[in-house]
Amino acid sequence: MVFRGLMLSTPNAAVQLMKGNLERHPDKVAYVCGDQTLTFRQLDLASRRFARLLQTRGIVPGERVVIALPDCFAFPVAFLGCLLAGAIAVTAGSSQRDEDLTHIVNDSAASLLVSHVKQSSLHATLCRGIKRIICDVLGPTEDDACHAADNTPYQPTADDFAYMLYSSGSTGRPKGIPHRHKSLLLPCQLVGQAVLGITGDDIIFSTSKLSFCYGLINSLSFPLHFGATAILLPDKPDARSVLDIIEIHKPSIFFSVPAVFRHIALSSAGPQLKLPLRMCCSAGEALPLSLFKEWQRLTGLEIIDGIGASELAYHFISNRPGQALAGSTGRLVPGYRVRLVDDSGNDVPSGSEGNLLVSGETGAPFYWNLPERSRATMLADGYIRTGDIFLEREGYYYYRGRSDDMIKVDAQWVSPVTVEEALCSHHAVAECAVAAVTVGGFPRPGAFVVLSPGVDQTPDLAGALMKHAKSLLPDHLCPARIRFMTELPRTSTGKIKRSALCEHTPG
Repeated sequence: MVFRGLMLSTPNAAVQLMKGNLERHPDKVAYVCGDQTLTFRQLDLASRRFARLLQTRGIVPGERVVIALPDCFAFPVAFLGCLLAGAIAVTAGSSQRDEDLTHIVNDSAASLLVSHVKQSSLHATLCRGIKRIICDVLGPTEDDACHAADNTPYQPTADDFAYMLYSSGSTGRPKGIPHRHKSLLLPCQLVGQAVLGITGDDIIFSTSKLSFCYGLINSLSFPLHFGATAILLPDKPDARSVLDIIEIHKPSIFFSVPAVFRHIALSSAGPQLKLPLRMCCSAGEALPLSLFKEWQRLTGLEIIDGIGASELAYHFISNRPGQALAGSTGRLVPGYRVRLVDDSGNDVPSGSEGNLLVSGETGAPFYWNLPERSRATMLADGYIRTGDIFLEREGYYYYRGRSDDMIKVDAQWVSPVTVEEALCSHHAVAECAVAAVTVGGFPRPGAFVVLSPGVDQTPDLAGALMKHAKSLLPDHLCPARIRFMTELPRTSTGKIKRSALCEHTPG
């Protein structure tokens, strides 16, 4: 936006997120990782030194810096340092496939790559010729003599980008999604405060990684905005490590995905699981009704389900604490607008399924280097096409599946989620996913089932599950075939990878 020949300025998110903490409690612990801690004062000094280090490496505002680090202190240090220097932080994380990391570096035209010391040699081979900074858990490993106290943070304009996410790439190469500084700040007010009621007394633990939109807001924006403490887990989460962290550090808010909640529930040997949590939140994929009920029975806690998108930076629909409606994704987050439309773009009535369109100030303006995809997703009227199918009833929204996952059976659309919910209500089913299979030359729902612990696969079990489904669903929704699996294929964000399921033929 131009005013009298000058670009209007906007707050630097790194400055905004740190300012109150430095004024009120600089020596409070900002992050915990293993048995180490990092205070807000230490985080501020380290991030300003990182900004100075970028400048000494010749990085200028607007250049892209790929952060390929695990969730450790070095990640927020590098991320905030990029913003302070005016560089665009590209959040790749440390679990990308080799070919995806190479694509991200090349697609973003990155000027510098931040690597963990354990992956330094690999990254040097994959990304030849690019400047690099090597970090350990705490930050850069090199002897940094930079004096950062007198550094002046970069003053962004309203059009400057702060960071860029890359989608998980479950259906192809990862897509770059650039965001402005406000996308780090607005979710704190719209969701963190107005919906979840986060305060500075909270201890936050998110199993979703900082390189993804869900984890970035959970583990960076929320704790810094509210002056809370966040727990970081560098490794891939499993039930045992998550429960150990909860027992040792006693977080008050736990952010995770349905797969992790399910694994914890299945790993519990007793009839109840006592956890020192005041709130559990889920996103990433639909929360099954059966899992919501089982978690509440096991722990006495409800799971606050919500949905967001990398294109919108965070949640735009969410349940509320104490008001979570099982089976629903929740209500609209104030500050966002949604439409449910048919394939012709016409609004559908309440109670009918439609394509979800969302509009809000945190929306990304385009995909990086993908103009045609951008035009199809970021619509001219300001709405973003999410690719999700929802229905709305009495102000609550219900997820029915991805538009490209819907199955047309005898001229009727089948939502995989509806079939999955029916099958998961059977005691023998731990989890399942439904995808299209071909039967007699026609598409039909195929069910891929993971059995509950202690349940044996018998010749009659598939028939029993089909009979159970028929008792709950009309014929065109019932699975035509069932295949038993030891685990479901998932993306790096924990979502079910249905494209991989379609490669199987259930028998």
